[in-house]
Amino acid sequence: MTLNCKTPEDVLKAIADDDIKHVDLRFTDPRGKLHHLTQWHTTIDEDCFEDGFMFDGSS
Repeated sequence: MTLNCKTPEDVLKAIADDDIKHVDLRFTDPRGKLHHLTQWHTTIDEDCFEDGFMFDGSS
């Protein structure tokens, strides 16, 4: 599912309105390799958009 959200509030509203349970975050490492991280919907809040997500990528 692709959402056309422009603000953190839009994302949080879409999660609630569409009963979304998992959010797939995609990003590239410094070398340009694509990675993704799937988060449970309850871990997504407004602070995530300011502070980011901490995770252990060592494995």
